[in-house]
Amino acid sequence: MSKITVRKLRNMKQEGDKITMLTAYDASFAQMLDQQKVDVILVGDSLGMVIQGHESTVSVTMDDMVYHTKTVSPVCRHSLILGDLPFMSYTSKVDAIKNAARLMQEGGAQMVKLEGGEPQIENVTELSRHGVPVCAHLGLQPQSVHKLGGYFVQGRDPKVAEKMLDDALVLQDAGADMVLLECVPVALAEKITKALDVPVIGIGAGNVCDGQVLVLQDMLGISKKAPSFSQDFLTGQTEGISGAVKAYVEAVKSKAFPSEAQSFV
Repeated sequence: MSKITVRKLRNMKQEGDKITMLTAYDASFAQMLDQQKVDVILVGDSLGMVIQGHESTVSVTMDDMVYHTKTVSPVCRHSLILGDLPFMSYTSKVDAIKNAARLMQEGGAQMVKLEGGEPQIENVTELSRHGVPVCAHLGLQPQSVHKLGGYFVQGRDPKVAEKMLDDALVLQDAGADMVLLECVPVALAEKITKALDVPVIGIGAGNVCDGQVLVLQDMLGISKKAPSFSQDFLTGQTEGISGAVKAYVEAVKSKAFPSEAQSFV
């Protein structure tokens, strides 16, 4: 089983091979995802909601992220491990480097993700300069939920959309190896995906992106409240959870997921 690398992900974009990503927070689920050849496993700060039971991701600490990444990484032979830098863990270049190092050295992550556009340029540049692969997270940024006042689609306003495209380009120039777009209109997602050379992963951004990610618990239909852009792949599945993961991978690869009804305009 060949290991997914940053270079492989970029080749997949160029070849039009859709990238699959799901979250996992422990060895059992991570191994199952790895066996079904999910390309990227995101150890997300979404664990604050689906594992710890909080209302947002804000309470998740760096120690939480290191612990859960450390439980995922040893069992993965195929999937690339992407770890979230949690709330307030990258407020300076020094903190960004220190905490990215923890995710990689202690946790075993092969890429780190941080939220934010232009204000993160220095952090992305510094991380890239030190050999740290970075995924930039644009659109809806859950760590800023209290500032935003809730979870809303981002980028419907033309000026906001233009700024998001500009941010994506400058983050790529700063060294970002991947961009994640959350809850943005399909037309904007398509524009950003076509403008970038690095892979663009969507969640609530239509099927025009280079790949898709969902929270595992949402995809299995066991979340307290799954978002409208998600889909329950477990109900009616005769092969259980592994069958649901397989169905998700096939649906993303074939562009059957997400549908128009699971997208925003």
